[in-house]
Amino acid sequence: MNDKVIEDLTEMKKKLSEYVDKGRAVGYSEVREEPVISVKPDKSKIRPLKKMDEYKGLFLAVDCSTRTLKRANNWGIYLMRSTYACVRERKVDWGYYERICTVVGDAHVRSSFLQDFRIEMESQMALNLLKGETFKPYYVHPHVRSMYLLLDGGGYFGGERKFRVSLYEECEKDGINLLAVSKNSPSLHDENGRDFIATTYMLCPYGSWVYHPVREADKDKSLYGDVSVVKLCGESLRVFRCDIMEYLTKYEISEVLSPLTAISEDPRCPGYPVALWLAHEFSAPSDSMLLHYHDQVEKMLADAGLLETLRIEERSCNFPDELHGVKHAFDLEWIERV
Repeated sequence: MNDKVIEDLTEMKKKLSEYVDKGRAVGYSEVREEPVISVKPDKSKIRPLKKMDEYKGLFLAVDCSTRTLKRANNWGIYLMRSTYACVRERKVDWGYYERICTVVGDAHVRSSFLQDFRIEMESQMALNLLKGETFKPYYVHPHVRSMYLLLDGGGYFGGERKFRVSLYEECEKDGINLLAVSKNSPSLHDENGRDFIATTYMLCPYGSWVYHPVREADKDKSLYGDVSVVKLCGESLRVFRCDIMEYLTKYEISEVLSPLTAISEDPRCPGYPVALWLAHEFSAPSDSMLLHYHDQVEKMLADAGLLETLRIEERSCNFPDELHGVKHAFDLEWIERV
């Protein structure tokens, strides 16, 4: 266990001691939803991407998972695992960092807090990597930016549920292609309220393409990149939102994005950049690791005289899970039960 996890366990004991003694504050902050973008598709904004079989640059991706260790109606204890994956041609390097996060509050409060915590961990991991010697940018040609940093989500920076502005500034300073790729984009609508990505897909005559822009960057609203839509593999049906940072829009957008086609044909995730897929896969802790942290949490709560009181609350919350044969909260694989 790293020093931060030990601090997290101490913070858990403090928060839950206060909860057992005083209860929780009534009320919660609403979960802040991403603003809806409604645009009429314009076929003239679609450009083909050049398919590349290989690219000698470097692709760095970060992601963070949340797994529930224990939860009740008014509190939850979570394992947060931030991971990076670095892909250069056929070579892959990766690493991770773990924290334990304790949140007192109802499901809305916990969900909002955990999203903030995840994005903060991803921002910090990316900054740590960029400031290290291993991942300093390099160039294969004086006019070609050859390092990519891929984030999971929308290109929002500054404030709650947003990436750090310092990460954007570091990438701009070092000439790094910073892109934010969303797995799912429910906020993109056409003028009739239908799914914008699906509507655009029906208009496009190319195998791999980019629709740019859906919406231009607006830093006054924390949107630091132009919102675009990309299809990176001709044989795949998958299409994704891709936010292209504002400082990259002075270049030809299709040239900026074409290198992604070289890492988007892996049979495990065709159409999706494999660096992001690997970061997501590596963020999954093993069952033995989850059990280890679960036991450490219970030991500290028992030592503090809190375990039995909290276990009663846990049982009253989790009976539906027991009916489905679930022994631990984290047994619900990849379902975020807050």
